[in-house]
Amino acid sequence: MNRGVIVSDGLRKEDDFLKLDRDRLVHRFMDYISYNTQSDEENDQVYPSTPGQMVLAKHLKEELEGLGLSEVTLDENGYVMAILPANGEEGRVVGFISHMDTSPDAPGGPMHARIVENYDGKDILLNEERQIVLSVKDFPEIAKYRGQDIMVTDGTTLLGSDDKAGVTAIVSAMEYLLQHPEVKHGKIRIAFTPDEETGRSPLKFDVKAFGADFAYTVDGGELGGLEYENFNAANPVVTIRGRSVHTGDAKGKMVNAISIASEWQELLPEGEKPECTEGREGFFHVYKISGTVEKCTLDMLVRDHDSEKFRKRKAYLQDMADFLNRKYGKGTVSLELNDVYFNMMDIIEKGHMDIVELARQAMKDVGVKPVELPIRGGTDGAQLSFKGLPCPNIFTGGANFHSRFEYLPLDSMEKACETVIEIACRAWKIRKK
Repeated sequence: MNRGVIVSDGLRKEDDFLKLDRDRLVHRFMDYISYNTQSDEENDQVYPSTPGQMVLAKHLKEELEGLGLSEVTLDENGYVMAILPANGEEGRVVGFISHMDTSPDAPGGPMHARIVENYDGKDILLNEERQIVLSVKDFPEIAKYRGQDIMVTDGTTLLGSDDKAGVTAIVSAMEYLLQHPEVKHGKIRIAFTPDEETGRSPLKFDVKAFGADFAYTVDGGELGGLEYENFNAANPVVTIRGRSVHTGDAKGKMVNAISIASEWQELLPEGEKPECTEGREGFFHVYKISGTVEKCTLDMLVRDHDSEKFRKRKAYLQDMADFLNRKYGKGTVSLELNDVYFNMMDIIEKGHMDIVELARQAMKDVGVKPVELPIRGGTDGAQLSFKGLPCPNIFTGGANFHSRFEYLPLDSMEKACETVIEIACRAWKIRKK
């Protein structure tokens, strides 16, 4: 049993402990990961993109109703929302959001998870038959969890802590507050969303219906993560049109779209690719190429935290397209830039740093040191912030997301739940804007 501290006014007091039921947390998480909810990036005309997400959404709706939350809804797109009414004075309304889908980057099920008790700090044999090992050499961060209980899979699927650990933390926090009416809080809104991994989750999120003044996505990684700065993101699509001619008579006539695609890749700046960058360094990334001599398509990512550098990166790609069109003929290369999301810091720093401080203090009060780093990616919170719902991101405890080597230290998931409770205790006291 892990011990943190919560009292009715959100302040720490040495003789008043929050006691979470570890077994219940684990059981809830295991229940959620039993649902295969991988989203499908290609299925962009249907919400949710996979039927398994709606199955879990219906399960969550029933669970929230059973716990006693109010106004529990599930819409036709798979968004679950609910309210925990205030039991203290009315104030600002806080929201907590997690996503139900898991990444399509690794197999999603059937899941075979187990707990490594009192981890010894050494390599973990995930699958003896296939000799799949979670290696400290490959993933040195795991060594810091020595002595803790860690959940892993058998190495054939991802675990799903991204973001079912977040869902577990939120539901468990609401359950705790319902069972402890002496812990005073304002009105709380919660939501569970589909298709975060495809980037489409915020598109049909009804901010007005959600009704929160601000929110937190519980979708971060390791213990202490507090994120309110993310990439600006575009997903360009480059289409190259060539000319096919019989290879025996091709000289001076054939225009090979595949060769031009290779030239496009070579024109990208050396060292400005994901495998060469870190921290606040942006990048260009071609992640998929398909086609023939007649037509070739490249799918790309363009990322940068700095909005001006982001603009220049997109302009650089346009210059590349213009150059190749001059070289091979007008219409050879077409470019769709496709902005996806922007840096939430542009919103948060303009009058919303109080909600960052709220999360920061909440973590400290449950014994967690905040780790504040820019996200080399994005969250639903980035798009929601630009839709009028300021929304930083807090940790779930998981690590190695989108991978068969994903793992979840159970102490960290407990602390995520405690952090949600502590934020809820404090949020209603923040001065209204």
